Amino acid sequence: MAHAATPAAPLPHTATVPLARAADAFVMQGDALYLDCAAQGPRLRSAHAAGLAAFEAVARPWQHVSPTPPEQRETLRRLLSHLFDGDADGVALVPSAAFGLATAANSLPLHAGDTVLVLEGQFPSNLLCWQQRCADTGATLRGVSREPGQDWTGAVLAAMAEEPNLRIAALPQVRWDDGALLELDRISAALQERGAALVLDLSQSLGIVAPDVERWRPDFIVSVGYKWLLGARGLACLWASPRWREGGRPIEQHWIAHDGGPEWRFAVEAAAPFADGARRFDAGGLDDPVRLAVAIAGLEQVLAWGPAKIAAALGERTAALHTALDAAGLSAWASPGHAPHLMALTPPTAVIAAADAALRESNITCTCRHGRLRIAPHLHVASGDMARVADVLSRFV
Repeated sequence: MAHAATPAAPLPHTATVPLARAADAFVMQGDALYLDCAAQGPRLRSAHAAGLAAFEAVARPWQHVSPTPPEQRETLRRLLSHLFDGDADGVALVPSAAFGLATAANSLPLHAGDTVLVLEGQFPSNLLCWQQRCADTGATLRGVSREPGQDWTGAVLAAMAEEPNLRIAALPQVRWDDGALLELDRISAALQERGAALVLDLSQSLGIVAPDVERWRPDFIVSVGYKWLLGARGLACLWASPRWREGGRPIEQHWIAHDGGPEWRFAVEAAAPFADGARRFDAGGLDDPVRLAVAIAGLEQVLAWGPAKIAAALGERTAALHTALDAAGLSAWASPGHAPHLMALTPPTAVIAAADAALRESNITCTCRHGRLRIAPHLHVASGDMARVADVLSRFV
């Protein structure tokens, strides 16, 4: 049944920290230089306090505590909608990006002879579900690789042109390993001309680089909540386009995603209707007041700062690192064409293990994987701090 769109509620008036004092919003880190936010976002003081308060409250389940988990879920849904199209009915709450992507794979039609496009080296959450779906249907899964001197956008567009039966492109906006930024304006326009579906994993960009839902017309968008949304693990989001809010197939049947009526009854002889909009995709078990409280507090702060302003500020941090690398003669190590908040350094193979160890000995945390040092700061880091990375690495020139 059709439902009118639910307009986004005004942002809540909470005690958020202004952008000029953003570092004060985070739990203090001492001398540690934490640059691994692509793995786990830093903890906000407000989120920490909200989580502790909720933890204390649930110790007394016989006492009525407001807001209740259902109220928290709707608050979180409304907050998340501000990152998409402003319609809370488009947002589902799921436990992980992998769950949301499997939901997308389960809902989109796919047949033998069709092709699904992914990137080579793409994060496995947006790969494994498509491997299974293609195996089940007889469709073909194609991994896109880059030619020398080619960027990922050009590689995707070239691969699309070679696939006459392209049905789905499942892509990130920002690659998880080196921060490479895909031009989704161009990619989505080419997909729309072909009538192919677009599924986006924005786990490494949502909250920093805003999605253009109106222009890209994605079918589904997924993101974790614990990286750049500064929330809790085990609580992610799925945005569904209006078409799939009424016709998508959930992978889990749970009472939260159904309407049991005012008497909350689920008859054997007739299935209860789905809840409104993308709530049909809501997963069970997402009623932990602690996780919900942390997620809400994180999003309130992200929205108060504004993704565009966060991106600009983090761009200053990565630009400062580029400047320091240039001065140290290490500019060739830095990844080109990266997002403002996420980049990678590629030292020579012979020194990368030692370089990683030296950073850790200097109390600098980043991810070392696949021959890269991934650098991902948030606003707890000052631009001047970024020179510490180049200072340590300069000994390996």
